[in-house]
This record gives sequence, C-alpha cells and structure tokens, in this order.
Amino acid sequence: MKYVMVFDHPYTLSAANNEPHHRSYSAAVAKQTINYLTAQGHEVDVIDLNLDRFDPVMHANDLSAWRTRMPINDQVDRYFKRLKVADEIIFIFPIWWELMPAMTKGFIDKVFSKNRAVSTHPRVVLEKNPVIRIFTIAGTPTFLYKLKYGNPIMKALATGTFKKIGLKKIKWHNFNAEDESPQKRQADLAHIQKYLS
Repeated sequence: MKYVMVFDHPYTLSAANNEPHHRSYSAAVAKQTINYLTAQGHEVDVIDLNLDRFDPVMHANDLSAWRTRMPINDQVDRYFKRLKVADEIIFIFPIWWELMPAMTKGFIDKVFSKNRAVSTHPRVVLEKNPVIRIFTIAGTPTFLYKLKYGNPIMKALATGTFKKIGLKKIKWHNFNAEDESPQKRQADLAHIQKYLS
C-alpha cells in the first residue's frame, strides 16, 4: 500500500531521537509508524511541513488563486499530486490550544482547494478515497479532551473538513504523552501497529 504522512512539528522529524531540547513525541510516533509500515513492505512518502518550510498563511494572491481554481503555487500542487496516489493519508501533529498547529491548518486550507474537485463528483477531492488517519499528541487525557472540550479536532477535521469532500474513512488516536510515564510512552511506540489497523 501507498501511505502519505503529513507531519507537523517545529523540530521536524529529526526530533525522534529523544535528545534534550530537541525532542518530540510527535516525531517519535511518526518515526515508529514509518519503521513499522516499511517493515511490512508498504511505501511511506513523508511530507515534513516544517522541513519543507511550508507557508501556512493564505495570502491575498493565494486566495485569488484558490477562488479562481488555479494552483496556489508549485509546492502546494506537488503536495496534492502526492496525496492523489495515497491509499492512506496519516496526519501526525501535537494538539495546541485544543486544535492542530498552524502548519496543518494551512496545509488543509491550501491543498484541499476548489480546483481539486473531481468533475463527476463536485464535492469529492481524492478519487482513490484514501483512509484518513489522524495521530495527535496532547497534554490533555483523551477522555477529558472529549468530555470537557467536545473533541474539537474531530469536529474540525472529520466533520468540518474531510467528510465534506467525500473522505469518510477517518480514524483518530490521541497519545496523551505528557501525563504518561516514559515506560507507557515506549510501550505505545512498541505497539504502534495496533493504532494502524
């Protein structure tokens, strides 16, 4: 299978090595996911938004292109072409202020634009209908994130974005990294395959 991973963390994927002042559990989850999938014989194409220096801001000329169904820029066009061939798209990012970071939001704003709709299905963007898998890393325990905050990430991404463009196979798992012991975090990483089924 062909997987495309959209990874968002300022430290980039290089922060998976648990080095002080340059470590990210998001990166560790991403790296372990890549290792597991490639060991199973799958192809994983990684879009590391911060490494790519992706600009998430929708500038005036970007919005004009979006409204007139023109490609926003070459980078965005290349991203979309990579997503088009995916059997599964995996988003991995930390939860900040109960939602995704700006890079992920800007990626969605720019890549899933009006000019992407399939002519026979005006609301369908990706004909292959890939599974959308979302791995979030948060300081808030999952049950509390759902109970107290109403699960805003799934409202924004599943209901408010992907289902609107015909992508209905959506799976989400939240890693509560801050409240877990190092042993529990390592156990989650060692058993990443259970979150990929």
